[in-house]
Amino acid sequence: MSEAAAVRSDPSPSWQPAAVARAIALLLPAALLIGAFGSQYLGGFHPCEMCWWQRYAHMVAFALALVAFTTSVQSSRSRAFTLLAAFAIAVSGAIGVYHAGVEAKIFEGFTQCTALPRAASTAELLKQITQAPLVRCDEVQFRFLGISMAGWNAILSLGGAASILLLTLRARRA
Repeated sequence: MSEAAAVRSDPSPSWQPAAVARAIALLLPAALLIGAFGSQYLGGFHPCEMCWWQRYAHMVAFALALVAFTTSVQSSRSRAFTLLAAFAIAVSGAIGVYHAGVEAKIFEGFTQCTALPRAASTAELLKQITQAPLVRCDEVQFRFLGISMAGWNAILSLGGAASILLLTLRARRA
C-alpha cells in the first residue's frame, strides 16, 4: 500500500499533468501548422481566408506555449501561458467549426472577396490578381474519412484545448 501511495504522490516530472498539458499546448499547434503548411506547399492545397485565421490562432498558441517552457512546470507563469495557449487553440477550433459549417452550407460564408492584395504598383497588383489562385471558403478541397481539413482542425483543436484545461485543473488539485 505504501509503495502505491508513493508512486501516486511523487510522479515522474515528465508525466505530471501540468507537464503533459504544457507539452500538448506546444505540440498540437506545431503539428497542425506543419500539416497545414505541408498540405499547402507539398499537397498544392491553397488556404482560404478562414484557413489563415485558424493558422494565426495556432501560431499564437505555439508562441504562448514556448513562453510556458521558460519556467518550471509547476510555476503559475507556466500554468498561465499554458492556459492562454489552450485558449488560442480553442479559438482556432471554434473558427474551424464555423469554417466546416460554411463548407457544409450550414452557415453563410463571406459574400465579398477577402483577399488583401499587397503591391507597390498597379501593374504588380494586376499581376497578383491574375496569378492568384481562387480559393473559396465554402468549398472543401480535401476530405479525410469524410471530414474536411477545417473539420479536423475543429475536432483536434477543441479536443486538445479541453485536454489541456482538464490536465491543468487536475495538476492544481494534486
